[in-house]
Amino acid sequence: MTRTASHKWVFAARFRRGAFGWRSALPIQRLKEALTEIRQIARADPALAADGAVVLLERLSPALEQVDSSSGAIGTAVNRAIDALVPVIAAADVPATVRMRWLERLFDALQDDQMPYIEQVGDSWGELCASRAIASGWVDRLLPITAHVMGPEGAGGHFVGTTACLSALNVAGRHEELLALLNGARLNWWGYRQYGVDALIALGRPAEALRYAEASRGLNAPAVAIARKCEAILLSSGMMDEAYRRYAIEANQATTHLATFRAIVKKYPDRSPDSILHDLVASSPGVEGKWFAAAKDAGLLDLAASLAMRGPSDPRTLTRAARDFAQRRPEFAVACGTAALHWMAAGFGYEITGSDVLEAYGALADAALATGMERDHLNRRLRDQFAAAPGHSFVATVLAHHWVS
Repeated sequence: MTRTASHKWVFAARFRRGAFGWRSALPIQRLKEALTEIRQIARADPALAADGAVVLLERLSPALEQVDSSSGAIGTAVNRAIDALVPVIAAADVPATVRMRWLERLFDALQDDQMPYIEQVGDSWGELCASRAIASGWVDRLLPITAHVMGPEGAGGHFVGTTACLSALNVAGRHEELLALLNGARLNWWGYRQYGVDALIALGRPAEALRYAEASRGLNAPAVAIARKCEAILLSSGMMDEAYRRYAIEANQATTHLATFRAIVKKYPDRSPDSILHDLVASSPGVEGKWFAAAKDAGLLDLAASLAMRGPSDPRTLTRAARDFAQRRPEFAVACGTAALHWMAAGFGYEITGSDVLEAYGALADAALATGMERDHLNRRLRDQFAAAPGHSFVATVLAHHWVS
């Protein structure tokens, strides 16, 4: 440990108490740099990298105490950092005495985590223990307070070591003890019960684990997280069809519709992208247009063209498609350009300007020309389309100066 104690981490000087102001951009950048530094050391010296990970986690909350967290950007960055750092610490091959010192330092950091930023570390406490013996020792230490807080007499108290205790119970192999604790809990809260699902799986009772997870649903319960756990149980049991039918759409919700589609396609390779997309569209009545990018990405251009007009879709996305496919698939590009103007006229799109209208019109005109349609015919069609629209049309006003009579 001599080298570990003497190593000078570059990030350490940057993560001092109150080191950052209220803006989140700089600390997020510094956090990325710190992760890079730790990863580079990990290639040659995993134990040193693990100690660096502990140092960084110790310093995070004090350094970030003045940062504005209202946007969620800094919280997301910290959570991603924790996801990267926990495996580094857990995988290090070090003597038990070293690991126990790391855990003591991390638990002190959890107790001092005022914001809080690093409470997620407790969720992986069993993994950080890296052995049954160490995990069991932490259970013995944390269980009395955890049982009091979770039990009927807890009356809403909070203990920073609660999830650490639950996580350690599983790694220690004390599954029945964990289930008894959860069954006597005052609240039916998924944040606790997810550990019970893992315990039942470890005990070889997947069907019971599935029922246990489903019984955790309720007001304010994280439906997507529960669905993901249920889906994982069925997939690990080889029940692909049931997993898809019951949970695929709910469990794989991502930040965009395209990302959701890709996640399901990757997880269920035996199903055709066409059938998956049709199921997704059917699950979203009224917003079918949101799946346009997914259909285009999958090469299902006829479906994409249909979706572009069946429900609102981002006009700029439609314009890009019209431009990109103007020569390769001009009929599809015409449909996209027409839909882009339609949804702009209907008021959709973020801060649409006259330039956006002209860009869509230009892409549409190029595609129409590639199909053999004359510019005059296109202009007449568009004039008729927007003249029939009720009220004043922003799109018609912009294009009127460019249409040839």
